[in-house]
Amino acid sequence: MIEFGSEVKTALKAQGKSLRGAAKELHYDVAYLSRVLNGKQAPSPELTQALNEYLGLSLEVEDSSSHDDEMDAWELARRVQASDVGNATLERLERAFDGLAMAYPKAKPEALLRQVRKHSTYVGKLLDGRKTLSEHRRLLVVGGWLSLLGATVHIDLMQDDAATARLETAATLAKEAGHREIEAWCYETEAWRVLTDGDYVQAVDLSRVAQEIAPANGSAIIQATAQEGRASARLGNGRDTYSAIERVQELSSAIGVPDTPEHHYRYDPGKALSYTATTLAWLGDSAAEPYAREVIKRLSPSDDVSQWPRRVASANIDLALVLLKENRMDEACNSAQKAILSGRVVPSNHWRALEVVKAVEARKLPESADLREAYQSLKAIDRGKE
Repeated sequence: MIEFGSEVKTALKAQGKSLRGAAKELHYDVAYLSRVLNGKQAPSPELTQALNEYLGLSLEVEDSSSHDDEMDAWELARRVQASDVGNATLERLERAFDGLAMAYPKAKPEALLRQVRKHSTYVGKLLDGRKTLSEHRRLLVVGGWLSLLGATVHIDLMQDDAATARLETAATLAKEAGHREIEAWCYETEAWRVLTDGDYVQAVDLSRVAQEIAPANGSAIIQATAQEGRASARLGNGRDTYSAIERVQELSSAIGVPDTPEHHYRYDPGKALSYTATTLAWLGDSAAEPYAREVIKRLSPSDDVSQWPRRVASANIDLALVLLKENRMDEACNSAQKAILSGRVVPSNHWRALEVVKAVEARKLPESADLREAYQSLKAIDRGKE
């Protein structure tokens, strides 16, 4: 073994290669390689062959004794557990994703997307490195969540091609990891996208697929049920709409209030208020009003509309629709104006604001010109960000 080590050391020196570099290239622990080269441990046939190929040597492969077999088994176990990732790195990535998901309700989409891209790129690099099976799955999961969030932001910005790519990536990673919650969210997210495009029938179908896939104790099943209700409301199907609302309320009450209710992928009873308000408003049910007002009351941090979460802007649009139906024109225009001027209506929701603008214009109200001007300004601002 001494001659073996001397020959390898001589070859390394002649070729300008270090022991640490060789260990990294061959995926062996540097301490193990050092013991072999210093004659403290017999080389395994696999290591001998690897060194021959790496250094262009013709070292003989010795017969393995039972002791060598034991060492080989230990080395195999070590290599299975060897990692360039580590638990601390994974925990930081998981915390980073949670932070982004919690920032989503208030963050500017463009700024959020930059962070998603940065972390997704890092996950991709780590997937190319050494890792344990457990670490590999955790990387797939956090990569899936980041891709899903990225797709959601792209949808908000009306960037369909990018949204499709990220959704497909999220679905692929979810299937590889066996993570049904992420997979269900992918279908729910696509349901929202086609709903905003006006394909309400497909939105219902996708929402139901998501419910079939989703784990019973997660948040995706609640969100998918809410999405089904909203799409049913757009179709004017009252029975299915009310059924979905009841199921959302039951499911959200059962899971209680999460530690981080602002997290986009953690459903809580407070979110049920928002979806109920929107769903009933789309159905033309005046019962939407108290729900919308409760959302505004709970979530408005101040009179500064620029500080609103997006749900408050949406609730004001819902309220405006109901008030218009009841011919309470001044209040309706006021709510719509606040929502539009808040800057919290993302491009994917412009059509909802436009519904209110058109309804006001159809009634030939004096406020229609100001409302249209505010809407056009909102569109211009978002176009400038593209």
